[in-house]
Amino acid sequence: MDPNTGAGPDGDGTPVGRRLVLGMLGLGAGAMAAAPWLQDRLETALGAVADKDPTGVTGLLPNGGGFRYYSVTSSVPHKDADSYRLTVDGLVDKPGAYRLADLRALPQTRLVRDVQCVTGWRVPETPFEGVRLSALLDAAGVRRDAKAVRFTCFDGAYSESLTLDQARRPDVLVTLRLRDKPLGHSHGGPVRLYVAPMYFYKSAKWLSGITVTDEVRPGYWEERGYDVDAWVGKSNGRDDDPTA
Repeated sequence: MDPNTGAGPDGDGTPVGRRLVLGMLGLGAGAMAAAPWLQDRLETALGAVADKDPTGVTGLLPNGGGFRYYSVTSSVPHKDADSYRLTVDGLVDKPGAYRLADLRALPQTRLVRDVQCVTGWRVPETPFEGVRLSALLDAAGVRRDAKAVRFTCFDGAYSESLTLDQARRPDVLVTLRLRDKPLGHSHGGPVRLYVAPMYFYKSAKWLSGITVTDEVRPGYWEERGYDVDAWVGKSNGRDDDPTA
């Protein structure tokens, strides 16, 4: 099974013609050399298509930004400043919920790192900006018996986990901006997790819940065979260069 699209090895989903696939690949390759404004438009268009693509074929397509678009569900609802909420609960003294305005009002951290997908593609020197996860944990008052943090998403399916020590790293963000622009829906917006030193499946898109727990609970892809500790170059049988 593809670790990001959810498509099985026999090509689960609606069949897609060879001509369409080759045409899409050619379009993406051409855009790599196109002007930045065209790359941005292509990336936006591909994100919209991928949001309604049950086949996962858009995940094969390179684009000007270098990212692939993946989801484990057939569609994901859109959230905005009025409808978005991020809850923090579990083994904490002060559970609560954040609106987008609340998160934007907190101190922001900007990181520039390579992004490495476990499927092999890499996007170099990518700026992410948001609130350090450790700041939200500190504000909630983590209890002494806590050991880990579980993340849930408003796609209704995806989940992830980190140990408490991993979650408190300064290079783990609750991200609001990507490439110095507000995080778009196709990139997991309006808010996603970003775990800089780990493979990108740990950076859960469409983040909606942070739950402090007494143990690490394997996430969506870890339940399907991927490593829980997903350090780039030191897990999943890969030897990629570190990203941080």
